[in-house]
Amino acid sequence: MLSKLFRNRVFKFIIGGGVAAAFNLLLIFALIELRGFDTPVLRNVANIVSIELSLVLSFFIYRIWVWPGGDWTVEKVLLRQLPLYHISAGAAIIARIFILFPILDKLGVNYAINTIVGVLVSASLNYLITDKLVFNTQVKNKKYQSNPETSPGLYYPEGLGPGLENTSGLPRQYAGEIGRAQLTNDGKLDILSVVIPAHNEEGCIVQTLESICQLLAEKSIPYEILVVNDNSSDRTEELLQKINYENSKVRYINNYYPNGFGFAVRCGLENFQGEVVAIVMADSSDDPEDLVDYYYKLQEGYDCVFGSRFIKGGKVIDYPIHKLVVNRLANLFIQVLFGLKYNDTTNAFKIYRREVIEGVNPILSHHFNLTVEIPLKAIIRGYSYTTVPIIWRNRKKGISKLKIKEMGSRYLFIVLYIFLEKMLSRGDYVRKYSQPPVRSQMR
Repeated sequence: MLSKLFRNRVFKFIIGGGVAAAFNLLLIFALIELRGFDTPVLRNVANIVSIELSLVLSFFIYRIWVWPGGDWTVEKVLLRQLPLYHISAGAAIIARIFILFPILDKLGVNYAINTIVGVLVSASLNYLITDKLVFNTQVKNKKYQSNPETSPGLYYPEGLGPGLENTSGLPRQYAGEIGRAQLTNDGKLDILSVVIPAHNEEGCIVQTLESICQLLAEKSIPYEILVVNDNSSDRTEELLQKINYENSKVRYINNYYPNGFGFAVRCGLENFQGEVVAIVMADSSDDPEDLVDYYYKLQEGYDCVFGSRFIKGGKVIDYPIHKLVVNRLANLFIQVLFGLKYNDTTNAFKIYRREVIEGVNPILSHHFNLTVEIPLKAIIRGYSYTTVPIIWRNRKKGISKLKIKEMGSRYLFIVLYIFLEKMLSRGDYVRKYSQPPVRSQMR
């Protein structure tokens, strides 16, 4: 039992953090009490030195014991992983001191409990970021396991990718006969691109595609549908091949990233060909009529159109009660944190102009937290939006891919990351308008 516990990565992370914390305390005691660093300035120096050395110690403990193996070159360890680890630890500390502490203090939480919760949340964030950003060198995508030499290796969040790795060899698929859409002479949008991520959706994908194609054809809306086959193990790809043969406006590509909703959507957003793109779920939960409303509403000049299931005219059908409760609490947290009137940020079904997708890059999310990252970035970076009521229906076939237990921390990470951008970036990423934008509003 004890040997099994010591093989657990989380347990080893906690032990390593405890050793580093003890080293920090001993070092600052030695500097102040034994070496005479007893003036205000020298105490600050002692604090800085002890914190930095304890961070370096914890890094090597984690590198050797918790996340062993990999390349030990100076370039990778000292010039790449160690700076990234400082970012990870710094982000956790900032979230604890400037976000969590003030919120709990405002809620009247006891200071001792506040401290304990802060330490736990900070440690959890540090572990998650360190695991995914600093030391995660294992490629989980099966298609690379047979030939490691062609593997793209570690998937850094794209914001750090350009500076940390050479991605020029990563494949990109620009298939299809439809060219880049343009604005028509009267200023209206031309081709509507619909990106649909699909993982093992053989029971739903045909109905979803047929209903969208039929309605868009009836409304004479020029369109392309790009389905991203996310490493499906059922008949999804076979069905997509058949549909593509029957309708050239429906095409599909295989996700060239590791498996995951966020990766699949990112793959689609790198390959759509219209000037406007909607993200639609494969399970027929999104109403094609709402997609048409999105497209027409965008013609009024907005950069984005967001749907809400929880305003007048909106509706949810067969929403599992436990997911509904979690959804409303998560959206309330986002509303309060960002001061928004919009109340359905977590819903993936939204529509954007191409310039918005380009403007919210780099995208970090690997999973369902992408549904929050794109709209929140669009909002805080100054893109105009409006909200319309939509209808959502629970899937009739297949299994939901969203696992609440697995996604909670990922949602929190993305929300806090974007909040820090809003508060600390001093407008560096805000869109610079050449003319006044359409004013964001609720309908």
